[in-house]
Amino acid sequence: MCELLGMSANVPTDMCFSFTGLTRRGGGTGPHKDGWGVAFYEGVGVKTFHESLASADSRIAEIVKSHPMKTEVGICHIRQANVGDVCLANTHPFIRELWGRYWTFAHNGQLQGFQPAAGVYEPVGSTDSESIFCDLLNRLRGSQPRDLSESALVDFLVSNSHTYAQQGVFNLLLSNGDWLFTFCTTKMACITRRAPFGPARLRDEEMVVDFGTETTPNDVVSVIVTDPLTADEVWDVYAPGEWRFWRAGEVVQQGQVDVPTHPSPSASQ
Repeated sequence: MCELLGMSANVPTDMCFSFTGLTRRGGGTGPHKDGWGVAFYEGVGVKTFHESLASADSRIAEIVKSHPMKTEVGICHIRQANVGDVCLANTHPFIRELWGRYWTFAHNGQLQGFQPAAGVYEPVGSTDSESIFCDLLNRLRGSQPRDLSESALVDFLVSNSHTYAQQGVFNLLLSNGDWLFTFCTTKMACITRRAPFGPARLRDEEMVVDFGTETTPNDVVSVIVTDPLTADEVWDVYAPGEWRFWRAGEVVQQGQVDVPTHPSPSASQ
């Protein structure tokens, strides 16, 4: 299956450590060789890198690893294709503008035969993931006011994620740069690092970082992934149907809905 990586922090933080661990799984220690992408928010702007090649062998990924790009919200995806060609248009995360903000979406799973609602947002590629993203934004734009409250937004995201999850495997990362929404149907885990910080070792690469030398006592950094990236830390595993709404490294809302039982997805668009 494809793998997801999200980060929420209360200060601009680089993703080099986590990004290194994830991208090794893209054709190196894992089978996710059909493309990769990452998005870093800088205020209301977003910096992105995408390739339809294996991230483990990518010179562009090497540049991202070695040049710390600090952000408070980041989303990354490595792809193992099932439906849809292996091409740049089908690499996550997908990005669209809504209400003066860039919204970023990455999905792990499959909704076979998904038919999006008509609207101003249309998919460029041929994945169900991008179609779901366009469908979600069309429904949001068509049914909610621009100034909807945060609680109303969360209710909308949870309700629609629940609907999508009835149709197939739907593991989600979604952000507009201010917050990060996560939804799990099969597999997701997270960790929040705060003082006192210590060292951590990647599972997929000979790399150890002592976060105590890289942070201040006030820093809070949360990482959300498909499968834990480190071997010596305790990760919090999501339950099926669990969702969390993150801001500045903290969970500000969370809950759980009933979802069908699915096997872990073998691939994602």
